[in-house]
Amino acid sequence: MIRRVSDILGKSSHIVLIFPYALLFTVFILLPVIAAIALSFTSFDAVQFPNFTGFRNYIVLLTQDPIFMQRVLPNTILFGMVVGVGGYVLAFLLAWSLAQLTPKLRIILAIIIYSPSLTGGVMMTTIWRVLFAGNETGYLNGLLLGWGVIQEPVAWLTATGYIMPIMIIVALWSSMGVGFLAMLAGVLNVNEEELDASKIDGVRNRFQELVYIIIPSMKPQMLFGAVMAIVGTFQNGAIGVSLTGSNPTPRYAGQLITNHMDDYGFIRFEMGYASAISVLLLLIAFGITMFARRLFSDDD
Repeated sequence: MIRRVSDILGKSSHIVLIFPYALLFTVFILLPVIAAIALSFTSFDAVQFPNFTGFRNYIVLLTQDPIFMQRVLPNTILFGMVVGVGGYVLAFLLAWSLAQLTPKLRIILAIIIYSPSLTGGVMMTTIWRVLFAGNETGYLNGLLLGWGVIQEPVAWLTATGYIMPIMIIVALWSSMGVGFLAMLAGVLNVNEEELDASKIDGVRNRFQELVYIIIPSMKPQMLFGAVMAIVGTFQNGAIGVSLTGSNPTPRYAGQLITNHMDDYGFIRFEMGYASAISVLLLLIAFGITMFARRLFSDDD
């Protein structure tokens, strides 16, 4: 009887401990996702009651929205491949390189590399806009004019050919966040005995050590870094709007899925259509996350 009472009390304590998290998860994640899915099947202007339209928003988005298919989707794929995949690989290589340094130098460089992710939003709207300003006061224009490379200032943030490259540069600059720190911790905590044993087993150089020992030993950190890279890439949609000062960006040159969603949701107030875009974005992020989990799974 006493054991049964203690089991009940133990289960109750577990419920009490998990309740705050479950409440926050339900209110701020689960309910918004359910609401977005429900609204994606409606025509809703945030004023009148939603009108059920079935799959019309998805059909229009995927077959009748030329901006989405010709500009937004290609921009998002390019941005995701360079910033997401490229930034992830860069974060791992930087983490591995720092692990080869002395502790004091490693700490200093890690702080320098990590700090832009903390101040990315502020720095983006100040230093980067001044650097790429489209007149003589812009630092880049001033340097190029002084060196005789250009004869007149270049409107970097309004010229369609430069917007996406600048967005990628800024995104990579501020992408070394907690995922980078997790991978650095993973590299530093690789078992030294395994490294010594690998040399006896035939590992002859740093590249083989990296492939056969370090990466397999830090799969949890690699997975966490991948998830954070996915989240960070999709959150970086505000970069183009912040740099150019407009949504949509000039000629949709820097328009990503998140910008397209904000455009229809908060500027045009087509909430049903914006919800369909958000659901598509959720499915893309979920699919990439599942691929990352499968890639770094410990199951053989």
